[in-house]
Amino acid sequence: MDQYLELGKVNNTHGLRGEVKFEYWCDDIKYLKQLKKVYLDDEGKEALTLVNARPQKNIAILKLAEITDIEKAEALKGKVLYCDRDEAEIEDGAFYLADVIGCFVVDDENGNVYGRITDVMNYGSCDIYEMSLQGMRFLLPATPDIIKKVDVEKQEIRIKPMKGLFHEN
Repeated sequence: MDQYLELGKVNNTHGLRGEVKFEYWCDDIKYLKQLKKVYLDDEGKEALTLVNARPQKNIAILKLAEITDIEKAEALKGKVLYCDRDEAEIEDGAFYLADVIGCFVVDDENGNVYGRITDVMNYGSCDIYEMSLQGMRFLLPATPDIIKKVDVEKQEIRIKPMKGLFHEN
């Protein structure tokens, strides 16, 4: 499991005092607000102190202690920010989408292994898990009627395969 997880991307500056507009990829701005540090890299080498995160429509406005003017904020445009998974808490039973990648897809009824998750996407209505099976790609909607259990500790996603989900013989 990756220690540093993508939080989202800096889209633009906000004002003249160094605030930035941030497209967050976590479920809720509450997740951002619990963080004290964000990172400019996926190894935690370049930390920035998160002073404030406030909502604005579907993005967040971030104030970072080290970013004090528009010039410094401009330098962050387009950058992905990361968090240390140990510096944030998630609810019991919740999991990070990054941890789903690599999980085996298993039939909930008979235990057959179909393949492994290779990517997670979202086009608005629900997450979509991409699965590789015998060199072919399949998309699994992460809905309760298909995904029965996600256990990232066991690296297993239990599903109820519905007609048409895989090639029918």
